[in-house]
Amino acid sequence: MAKEKFEDALEKLEDIVKRMEAGGIPLDEAMRSFEEGIKLIRFCSAKLEEIERRVEMLLGKEDSLQLKRFQEEDSD
Repeated sequence: MAKEKFEDALEKLEDIVKRMEAGGIPLDEAMRSFEEGIKLIRFCSAKLEEIERRVEMLLGKEDSLQLKRFQEEDSD
């Protein structure tokens, strides 16, 4: 997975979720899909953390820019 792109990994993860949610797959296949999904989640998470560090570093070099923590909006 070293050369895989984030978007490709995310698409594979979405496919796994759809297959598992649909049900009807044998237990062994479901377990293999689950294991692959965990690997993809870790890969995507690491990529996002890497990008976040790069953005923080770039913003930190600019005196006029201030770093603000991203916060999701409440969906109330």
